[in-house]
Amino acid sequence: MTNARKRPEPPGPKPLRQGPRPLGLHLGMGTALLLSSPAALPLLNANWPHWHPTVRQTAENLRRDLRQNLAQSANQPPNPPDAPLPTEAFAPFAMAVDREMRRRLDRFLTGLERYRHHPYQRDIDDAPTVWCEGATRLLEVGQTGKPVLFVPSLVNRGYILDLSWRKSLLRWLAGLGGDAAGGGGIRPFLLEWGYPGAVERGYSLSDVVAGRLIRALEATCARAGGPVTLVGYCMGGLLALGAALRRPDLVSGYVALATPWDFHADDAAVAQRTAALINPFDPVMRMLGELPVDAVQTLFATLDPLLAYKKFSRFAAMDMASDEADDFVALEDWLNDGVTLPSAIARECLTGWYGENTTGRGEWRVADAPVQPQALRCRSLVIVPARDRIVPPASAAALGTALPGATVWQPSLGHIGMVVSGGAKAKVWAPLREWLLEGN
Repeated sequence: MTNARKRPEPPGPKPLRQGPRPLGLHLGMGTALLLSSPAALPLLNANWPHWHPTVRQTAENLRRDLRQNLAQSANQPPNPPDAPLPTEAFAPFAMAVDREMRRRLDRFLTGLERYRHHPYQRDIDDAPTVWCEGATRLLEVGQTGKPVLFVPSLVNRGYILDLSWRKSLLRWLAGLGGDAAGGGGIRPFLLEWGYPGAVERGYSLSDVVAGRLIRALEATCARAGGPVTLVGYCMGGLLALGAALRRPDLVSGYVALATPWDFHADDAAVAQRTAALINPFDPVMRMLGELPVDAVQTLFATLDPLLAYKKFSRFAAMDMASDEADDFVALEDWLNDGVTLPSAIARECLTGWYGENTTGRGEWRVADAPVQPQALRCRSLVIVPARDRIVPPASAAALGTALPGATVWQPSLGHIGMVVSGGAKAKVWAPLREWLLEGN
């Protein structure tokens, strides 16, 4: 395959990025957070008795300090603890809060604009396509080594595993890329699901697993000359498990990367609330036949409503010409390059998996056959990121318990950090490569 780093594009204006998507939602949540501070000031001065336990002591300490500062400056005893603070004590504090709010809002908006105008473009091309069906492509990243088929989620592009010159798990495993030292020995294949077309909009998860994924697996095995190891990332781990159980003759090993299984293991109420979020989008899904990208991104945003505010505020302080800024933009571009989800699949995932916990209860079925991890007979590995905020570690660890004889790792990384962070190579990439090669 061609592995040269792409040359920079000619200078000139480029269209603004759409992200972070949905932009209005992230702007609204970040602004609401900052405006909550001046909005809460009257409550602070009125000695509001209903502060949340996590901030009650902070509020009491702040009122105490303001009373003491006023008393010292006026050389008088402090006011009673429950008395409102006089204007001469409270007004300067309120002005300081307003200045800090405006400073933080400016930093947040500056980070957003710098991202939207940043010149970085993905600096590698996709690997060659060796098979396709409908919108789906099978990419071959290397030509030698142990064959491994990587299966990503349906709602994100698969190139998170082949993100950039410096951040490509697949090219490192193949001994290619900008930092290939220590890698090699693996022949990765990557399934890119693509954007659903007229055919895919009518798909269920059974159509995906028992149909297209099985055919992609067959094509991979034909090209590799024998069975392959299946590696599923996030939702892709569930799809890969379903395929491995249906065609064990084509699978020599199974790896689940941050894959949920028991959706109610951590907090059933939260999972059920997530499932209920699909209801407002039902008219749109009936009309379009799919859950739009911005709706999917809205669901992810509910997991950490302030994430965009925090990370773009950090981005504003970066050197825009640095590798750090390029890596930030590369990841954000991938996050915003989401994929719509066919309506039947969206309902099965949210209502079935999240709401009813069909996987954890052993009731999820693919083409009328139950998906039962205990029936898997090949060697298996489950990697559970300990700092995962998308898939609760307890949910992913349940799969390791259900798979017979599975090896379970718990690296101290996050859901996405396990494949692209600075610590990913030492904590995930290298151990994964060794585990894959042990199966020879």
